[in-house]
Amino acid sequence: MKILVIEDDPTVGRFVQRGLEEHGANVDLVADGAEGLERGSRGEYDVIVLDLRLPSLTGIEVLRTLRDRGVGTPVLVLTAQDAVDSKVQALRMGADDYVTKPFSFEELLARVEALGRRPRAIKAPTVQIGDLVIDTGSREVKRGDTVVELTPKEYVVLEYLARNEGRVLSRTLITEYAWGYNFDPGTNIVDVVINRLRKKIDEGGFGRLIHTVRGVGYVLRA
Repeated sequence: MKILVIEDDPTVGRFVQRGLEEHGANVDLVADGAEGLERGSRGEYDVIVLDLRLPSLTGIEVLRTLRDRGVGTPVLVLTAQDAVDSKVQALRMGADDYVTKPFSFEELLARVEALGRRPRAIKAPTVQIGDLVIDTGSREVKRGDTVVELTPKEYVVLEYLARNEGRVLSRTLITEYAWGYNFDPGTNIVDVVINRLRKKIDEGGFGRLIHTVRGVGYVLRA
């Protein structure tokens, strides 16, 4: 298994990393929430072990953003926060399991192995909404029989909207997904990209797919 451990306590982090590696896992250890989010978003890990109290971004922020981005990697929360409301919040945000410190490594190992045995969801190679077809492998976008040329950021925003068909996405969510947490939240870059997408996707005799929900954000629907 390939496992990502996001833990800012060096003693705990190295202990978990060493123990998992002794049982045959390939383990990456990071101590920062932002770096953990960046690595976890790649979709290359079988399990993520996540602390909640992290610098830069909290574990809850990391977890929420991973799920918002469509990353389905199983996440085991490993934290000293043992209050029921903390557990409920993490599980509702998309955590698959929850272990509190201090912990038995044998139990942690068993839970990680159980998560690693779960079948991974396979993303469809294409996403289709009406006559809009997105090939997620080649990143080719078509509206009907017409190939639509997009910049890398335009593609990322369009695919995010398409994977969340019918869901209104705020400018903040789109900004965080496409540009990351360190991007200026006051910028109008999302509106600029949406306007460019509309010119490429919605114009030319096609029906409108990208809709504005005033005061909230944008939604893609047929």
